Amino acid sequence: MRTIAVANQKGGCGKTTTAINIAAGFARNGARTLLIDLDPQGHATLGLGGTPEKLTKTVYEVLTEQQVSLSAVCINCNEENVTLIPGNILLSGVELRLASFQEREYVLNQKLIDLNGKYDVCVIDCAPSLSLLVLTALVACNEVVIPVQVHYYAIEGLRQILETVSIVKERFNHNLNVLGILLTFVEQKTLLSRQVEDQMRKLFGQMIFNTVIRKCIRLSEAPGAGKSIFSYAPQSNSAIEYQMLVKEIMNGREQIRTA
Repeated sequence: MRTIAVANQKGGCGKTTTAINIAAGFARNGARTLLIDLDPQGHATLGLGGTPEKLTKTVYEVLTEQQVSLSAVCINCNEENVTLIPGNILLSGVELRLASFQEREYVLNQKLIDLNGKYDVCVIDCAPSLSLLVLTALVACNEVVIPVQVHYYAIEGLRQILETVSIVKERFNHNLNVLGILLTFVEQKTLLSRQVEDQMRKLFGQMIFNTVIRKCIRLSEAPGAGKSIFSYAPQSNSAIEYQMLVKEIMNGREQIRTA
């Protein structure tokens, strides 16, 4: 099973939107797709029509209770061929529960092993932090997509998340690689946006996806409707761009080795 984490310690970069639409894009190409909401805000759950505050079992129980499997907490969502493992605010306390666990970094990886053969791809929406919760995702996956908003402050944040991936690869997961950096909220008509994009491409080169996600009101509206951009506005620029991104990923884009 191909396992892709969507991660950035900085919020507001389009991380959850990207996780939802990569998952939906794979599903629309016939892949049996699993989406795991590993963010205490529960936005991936909310963005696909779930109600995080009403859930009785979530990924929190999967991580903290040995007998609870991922299959036991999965729910249907508003996207065909996507199975959702929901998350909510309980995840904010998961580190305290996991503190006494041996090999706690591997807890999600161990649960995912049980699903091999049931899904073709798993997408993990990570919390906007560099916490133990994110570490469990990086240990469980083999590829990372890093969404980043096009502004100058993002450059230093990129260096931090790349360093984190490198450390996790060296110490915990030798199969971990960066699939690519995704530029989001791009405004190609503004000089500043073009300048920052050019600088990022010079600094990070082939690590950056060819596809960029431009700022679009339809993309902002879709989560409120509980739908992916493909369901909400299939003819929009954002739907076309995320379709291009998924094709870029599916066509075997060379992974960037971080160590």
